[in-house]
Amino acid sequence: MPRPCRCRRIRCNPDTNYFKPRGIPLDGLEEVSLALDELEAIRLADLKGLYQEDAAKKMKISRQTFGNIIERAHKKIADVLLNAKALKIEGGKVKR
Repeated sequence: MPRPCRCRRIRCNPDTNYFKPRGIPLDGLEEVSLALDELEAIRLADLKGLYQEDAAKKMKISRQTFGNIIERAHKKIADVLLNAKALKIEGGKVKR
């Protein structure tokens, strides 16, 4: 039985929560959901340039958990960009 998911600390609050490729009608797009903790991991590691250990401390999670989150986020974003899908940012157990 897996351990229950702990609440993750995030500091970003996106102004926009939906992105789609230009020129493709919304009803013809597949949608990928990016959780708020995945967005925060992208912000800390890729935008701020923090090491995983430091970013994990800011989110109050282990480095291993942070690594799992960032890996999932990178795969989702790559899927969206390479396969022309819509990206919806929502959800997850987070604490601001």
